[in-house]
Amino acid sequence: MEVSDIELLGRTVLVVGHTGEARHTIARCRAAGARVRLAPRSTESSGERSGRNVSGAQARDQEAHNRWATLIADVDLVIVVGADADHGMLGAACSEARVLLCREPASPVSLIGQVTLVGGGPGDPGLMTTASIAALRAADVVLYDRLVPSERLAELAPGAELIDVGKTPGHHAVPQSGIHSLLVEHALHGRSVVRLKGGDPFVFGRGGEEVAACREAGVPVRVLSGVTSAIAVPAAAGIPVTHRDVSRMFTVVSGHVPLDDVELSHLVGLASTIVVLMGVGTLPHLAAGLRRHGLSDAVPVAIVERGFSSSQRTTITTLGEIVGIASRVRVRSPAVLVIGEVVRWAASADVAAVELIDSAAVLLAEE
Repeated sequence: MEVSDIELLGRTVLVVGHTGEARHTIARCRAAGARVRLAPRSTESSGERSGRNVSGAQARDQEAHNRWATLIADVDLVIVVGADADHGMLGAACSEARVLLCREPASPVSLIGQVTLVGGGPGDPGLMTTASIAALRAADVVLYDRLVPSERLAELAPGAELIDVGKTPGHHAVPQSGIHSLLVEHALHGRSVVRLKGGDPFVFGRGGEEVAACREAGVPVRVLSGVTSAIAVPAAAGIPVTHRDVSRMFTVVSGHVPLDDVELSHLVGLASTIVVLMGVGTLPHLAAGLRRHGLSDAVPVAIVERGFSSSQRTTITTLGEIVGIASRVRVRSPAVLVIGEVVRWAASADVAAVELIDSAAVLLAEE
């Protein structure tokens, strides 16, 4: 019988084998809700002693049998990982105690591991890709950011070492160079490393820098794209970033550093939807610059805070009013700004949105 055929929820499982080789077996069992125990490395099987010319072999076999009988006394399942020993005494003890015994192949152990950059999406685990979830399940180490579903990481990456390297505005507990070093160090020790980032790794996520650091160190690296908050968070508020006869294009801008006059002028000249990430702190500069370069005060603006969380909030107003309104309602990051006529389609009710924008600023509580 295969382990995958057994209901493990609430069961106690004894795993026999080297911890590194058994890491994926341990992870799967924990993910399925089992209580996992590891057999002590000092416990020997009869196969491990085969060929030894030692007097009192029967007494030693009986001693090994008794040790196994004690270990399995209150377990529901035993899984032997690897095939380097026959564990004859263990088999006999399981047979006597009527405890199911299964075998699984060892997880691969290599001299050099691999780094996988995973896009965690906008915060909802349901929007993570199946490839991303598979990478987390197979991970030995996960380095994760602030805007990922961290409360479920123990479930998504069972058995993995979890390292918080998240940045908050003005505070970088682990500098980017330190993240590079951690990725390379763990991979060079043969571990499967996942770098879990919010949104998409290559959309203002410094993913390109991390890929370059791994390649420079000779570490295999791959990238699994994620759903970017630049599109998903506006959508959660009912705002399409493009709309026929309204906006044929959209531009995604980082608001982390204020834009210069050339950039502001180009943005206005595109006459497209503007989506700003990390822009709460530079909002006054952005709004004044866009107006200075010709964007109308009446252009609709939306700020969607904490997208996909239970406290998601959308503030809708106009470019001329946004700075004062944002201060009044205490807008905070993380937030996505949307500037353009598409905001009139907020909450999937264009007529209502137009009336709200034309009358006054409004706060829409989104589910």
